[in-house]
Amino acid sequence: MSDSNMTKNALAASMKKLMKQRPFEKISVSDICNDCGINRKSFYYHFRDKYDLVNWIFYVGFVSELDLNSYDSGWELMKDMLEYFWRERDFYRAALKIEGQNSFKEYLMETAKPMEEFFLQDILPHNENDQFYIDFITDALLASLVRWLENGYDHEMDADEFLEKIRGIIDSMAGNVDLEKHGIAKDPDIEIPQREK
Repeated sequence: MSDSNMTKNALAASMKKLMKQRPFEKISVSDICNDCGINRKSFYYHFRDKYDLVNWIFYVGFVSELDLNSYDSGWELMKDMLEYFWRERDFYRAALKIEGQNSFKEYLMETAKPMEEFFLQDILPHNENDQFYIDFITDALLASLVRWLENGYDHEMDADEFLEKIRGIIDSMAGNVDLEKHGIAKDPDIEIPQREK
């Protein structure tokens, strides 16, 4: 492992340790550096700020390891992502409480979008490329993921139970949707009724 990666990993380990002890806003760059014995100059050589460090932890822990071509289906990707978050749930529950610009929640929504779009290939009708549908379902899935990580449900569910609930909802919706009625079919003759003024 290069010196650069050793430094970044040491800073990341200190950040994770400190986030178990106190809220993110009470942790300074000096606290992180003091905890792992690395000077502030080295910190700022690798990271813009402590927000950047938190986001890097997710990037190096999951995103950089991802190879979409290795998955046969979006469900396999979703399972891997949920299992990763479940293993690291203490850290991510703390990370999701971070507020403001460059927050982890903002970074997660941006970074996970391509993964969710890959996942949607198994859900949306074939040849359906309408960005509205992609955005709508992606936003719903990501909001549900955040709520799950924040433990916002009536009981703590593991990754398998959460995935099963998502699959149940999607299967149920897919079985009850009349695509043409909702204007999803690519039929140029379909007229959308105009709202009366």
